[in-house]
Amino acid sequence: MAIDLPGILANVTGLVEGMLLLDQVRFSSPAGPAVFNPGTGQYEAPEGSVFYEGPGAVQPGAQSDAASAAVATQPWVNETTSRYRAYTPLTAPIAPRDTIITVIQVHPGGDTSLIGRQWRALDPSQGATLGVIRITGLDQIQQTGGET
Repeated sequence: MAIDLPGILANVTGLVEGMLLLDQVRFSSPAGPAVFNPGTGQYEAPEGSVFYEGPGAVQPGAQSDAASAAVATQPWVNETTSRYRAYTPLTAPIAPRDTIITVIQVHPGGDTSLIGRQWRALDPSQGATLGVIRITGLDQIQQTGGET
């Protein structure tokens, strides 16, 4: 008896997408450093060309890490790494490093504070021969200063 692995993966893919990819996300190329938006009171990274807009999810990954200077005798850098992950269908394009990911819509009952928040892709999206969903490692674009 042969196992129909492609058929099983197709069923799992639909199940995972239906349960996880409930929000709408946008992937765009960066168009420059973050700028202050007086309307929102936050720094926002200007988006360049949009190359994906569709179903997705952003979830926290590992805990935040405090960054330190390269020299042991120097003080701690006043910045953290906020690890998140973006999930998109396998049909979504691979996000190159520094892609800006923005949540543009959340599902009914979802966390509306995510709308407009931005993250930067740390590396190109992951791929796997037996993958059912595309995963992209993210770092939140900080809202407390102009640096990104």
